[in-house]
Amino acid sequence: MSTAEGEDAAILAVASAPKVRRRRLRSILLALMAQYTIVTIIVGLSVAGLLRYVVTPQIVAKFEAIEAALKRLPAP
Repeated sequence: MSTAEGEDAAILAVASAPKVRRRRLRSILLALMAQYTIVTIIVGLSVAGLLRYVVTPQIVAKFEAIEAALKRLPAP
């Protein structure tokens, strides 16, 4: 019986190791995904702010200039 108990203990020791490894891997992957999500949100908000406050006024100014130029043209 003692050899059977020794084998059972060895099997249980080997079987419990992957669970710890999986749990550690899962926590590492979760941390990396959280970092990726946070960085993606920050970059997205930065791009949206840049478009809103820099690019959009330039586009609006170009359309207003085109509109003013078209108003100055003589009517056909």
